[in-house]
Amino acid sequence: MKQKQADRRQERQRVRIGTVDISFVIVVLILLGLGIVMMFSASYAIALNEGKVGYYYALRQVIFAAVGLFAMFIMSYIDYHLFAKKGFALFIFAVSIILLILVPFIGTDLGTPCVRWINLGFTTFQPSELAKFSVVILFSYLIDKNYDRMKKFSVGILPFVIMLGIIAGLLMLEPHLSCTLLILLIGVTLIFVGGARWWHITLVGIAGALVLSGVVMYLIQEKGIDYFLVRFDTWLHPFDSPDSNGTWQTRQSLIAIGSGGLFGLGLGESRQKYLYLPESENDFVFSIVCEELGLLGAVTVILLFVLLVAQGFHIANHCKDKFGMLLAIGFTLQIGLQAFINIAVVSNLVPNTGISLPFFSYGGTALIMQLVQMGIVLNVSRSRQPVVVRKIPIAKPEEPIYQQDA
Repeated sequence: MKQKQADRRQERQRVRIGTVDISFVIVVLILLGLGIVMMFSASYAIALNEGKVGYYYALRQVIFAAVGLFAMFIMSYIDYHLFAKKGFALFIFAVSIILLILVPFIGTDLGTPCVRWINLGFTTFQPSELAKFSVVILFSYLIDKNYDRMKKFSVGILPFVIMLGIIAGLLMLEPHLSCTLLILLIGVTLIFVGGARWWHITLVGIAGALVLSGVVMYLIQEKGIDYFLVRFDTWLHPFDSPDSNGTWQTRQSLIAIGSGGLFGLGLGESRQKYLYLPESENDFVFSIVCEELGLLGAVTVILLFVLLVAQGFHIANHCKDKFGMLLAIGFTLQIGLQAFINIAVVSNLVPNTGISLPFFSYGGTALIMQLVQMGIVLNVSRSRQPVVVRKIPIAKPEEPIYQQDA
């Protein structure tokens, strides 16, 4: 027993002093730096219109980024196995549930049709960001502990469905459909990677889609919330009358993207950010990227996110244990899916869902949590399996055996 404990301490020590994945760090820093520059370009007209200095939002984003980078650095050195404790995983999940319950009562809408934030006085906090984090932590812990029994419906499906149902139900009270879908996709992916039967997941997925559709219809018909219908109609008819059915934002986004052409109008030269495109510093910052940097700049940003996801999955694939592998997959997938959904929204590939672009959109809670998660992935990269080159010795010819004459 003592020998096993000593070996475990030695293994954790090797995790702490290992080297991080430098290529992953570089991609994160490039995305963060480019995101701050583009957010500044997209926000200074809005800041001036609000009576603030032009760099108001950019300065706050830099402060958030500094806090997030410090947190990422710290998390890259904290052994991720500390999260593999039942008490910690359940505590984070419980806190996120409590905060989501409080949102409808004490939350604020920040001028949007939805109540998603809690005002802390000096800033606002979005509990859904903590919910994403808690789902990855708790699911990774439970899958790791029950990996050999994940084929059973009662172990590999039922408890996860209950937890996802609770989270989804609370998010739909805001309502926050995009975050609901994102968390559901992350949870289902972790369950699938964790070894659950695919047909179990398929059946539950169909049932969940029906329930979610029913909830949306209930909110529309019984509660009079036409938020979803407006977004869907805007998606189908983006160039209809902009003052009657909410198509203004989508229309201006498409104009911004089309105006950029191949090389863009130039950094800082966007026209749509001058109060034509709502939320240009937040959900629709990618439209400004397209307008100022053109198709080449937009493709570059997309490729950077693809590289981030690919390298994150590479880290997960070479992790020594299932818990670290699941953490890396969950946090990397969150960034990748969120970026894909945001870009799909601003280009009108999917209905407007109100989801931000990681590292680019303005927001302290989201940016700090994203960098914290990247720090955990970097810590997982410290425990990658080393590439061992085995030297195969060349067999020496056997010496002849001489028999003595009798």
